Amino acid sequence: MPELVFFSGTMDCGKSTLALQIEHNRSARGLQGMIYSRNDRAGRGKLSSRLGLVTEAVEAVDDLDFYAHVVDHLSAGGRVDYVIADEAQFLGPEQVDQLARVVDDLELDVFAFGITTDFRSKLFPGSQRLVELADRIEALKVEALCWCGARATHNARTVDGRMVVEGAQVVVGDVVGEGAERPAEVGYEVLCRRHHSRRQTAATAHAAALSPDVLPVDSAR
Repeated sequence: MPELVFFSGTMDCGKSTLALQIEHNRSARGLQGMIYSRNDRAGRGKLSSRLGLVTEAVEAVDDLDFYAHVVDHLSAGGRVDYVIADEAQFLGPEQVDQLARVVDDLELDVFAFGITTDFRSKLFPGSQRLVELADRIEALKVEALCWCGARATHNARTVDGRMVVEGAQVVVGDVVGEGAERPAEVGYEVLCRRHHSRRQTAATAHAAALSPDVLPVDSAR
């Protein structure tokens, strides 16, 4: 039976690499898939991994109707054996509903890949809907590690090296901080739950290790 499968994890867990591997395995067997992505690091209309692998994809913009897009492709004489949707956390809930309809009405496997929660430990709307609808949820086996060496479970956003817990859920590119004369350097880092709750990134942990002992020491005995 065709399935809607959600492969989820933190950043750096290899989700895009797995998406490319599934595409390679199926295309090598003569199957043809529809590949979608959004806000990929390689640019618009691309699906890429940090290992340097990349393939062409359809950019999943806000108003893209997945079901209609696949049906149009089939009606024009195209072939579709499966669907891959990377960066699925950025999809709207209605788009996830459309992917589920591709499975149910067109009887095609749909493989969705995405991170589950944002930098505030809140579910992305797309990921939440996938958790609600998916036939199967697969936690990716490649464990991302926090700077302390523990298994990373949370995604953190940093601005100029310091973790922040406020701001827009999706930030692409540089962000100008309030009153700043230059663009703030926005980055992302994976952390374990303990260091995410403490807002302690690799940079701030290193700074703390280099700081002098500020605890009061009573030398009088």
